[in-house]
Amino acid sequence: MDWFRQTISRRVLLSATIALGLAGNIHPASAQTDPLPSWNDGTVKSSIIDFVARVKKEGGTDFVKPEERLATFDNDGTLWSEQPFYYQGVFALDQIKALAPSHPEWKTTQPFQSVLEGDMAGVMKSGEKGLTEIIAVSASGMSTDQFNKTVADWFATAREPRFKRPYGEMIFQPMLELLTYLRSNGFQTYIVSGGGVEFMRVYAEKAYGIPPQQVVGSSGVVKFELGTEGKPVLIKQPKIEFVDDGPGKPVGINRFIGRQPIFAFGNSDGDLQMLQYAAARKGASFQGLVHHTDAEREWAYDRASKVGTLDKALDAATANGWTVVDMKRDWKVIFPPLK
Repeated sequence: MDWFRQTISRRVLLSATIALGLAGNIHPASAQTDPLPSWNDGTVKSSIIDFVARVKKEGGTDFVKPEERLATFDNDGTLWSEQPFYYQGVFALDQIKALAPSHPEWKTTQPFQSVLEGDMAGVMKSGEKGLTEIIAVSASGMSTDQFNKTVADWFATAREPRFKRPYGEMIFQPMLELLTYLRSNGFQTYIVSGGGVEFMRVYAEKAYGIPPQQVVGSSGVVKFELGTEGKPVLIKQPKIEFVDDGPGKPVGINRFIGRQPIFAFGNSDGDLQMLQYAAARKGASFQGLVHHTDAEREWAYDRASKVGTLDKALDAATANGWTVVDMKRDWKVIFPPLK
């Protein structure tokens, strides 16, 4: 009788579980076991899962101790969109327009003249030097606390014009899942980006779950001063201190993290040296690139793009067998639901 009652109980429990699953139009087992639900099944998804399984298997040839499981991610174009212009650049342009009444000389001085006239072609023509100057000047003279508030206020109101989404929600749902998956398997996740470190730190923890101390980026000179009532303040200066892009990324990783990553993800030639640095470590490593191929759900661009150019890094990926994410093919969704 005990055997009979146990068998009936199991059948009742199984029937209830199936009924609940059907009622919710879900598959409980797959929902619990799929760590990357927004990724389509295929070689890209399986390569990530296989790598994580190998490095966490104690006694295996590819085992990596948890303290050495470092994953570094570029930000622009890798964790969130970057077209048609880097979002920190959009913020800086808005700041220049807001500050313009106090700088009448900008009306006849490039690249500021182009900014005020809405001439994006002229802004882009100023090149890296002009863009760097715009970003530096847009925040200079204010304290780091004032800058953080200005950035937070901008995120609260600014919208990306094509998708009508807040810039802080132009993030990639599949990459959010990847960050969570890695952390659940003992990885430390870092941002290593050419973007301004203080700009990224305002939203990185809320957007990605990456705390400020794990964000490495380009930085400007900051000066210590005693403000009102002798209170210490840090004042941003109109001068670039460190550019965390291209060959600067491995330098930044060494300077601010102190350990080679075993997992590195980027999307452009500016990430090539970071991926090479990760690949050069002794032992297992993973290198990934996000290839923007979906013009309908996001943007499609690579070798000819002026923003997020993917040329040499794409060739390197082919030559070295790195994982390349085809956004259109490999991702079920691009952005998370709007909050």
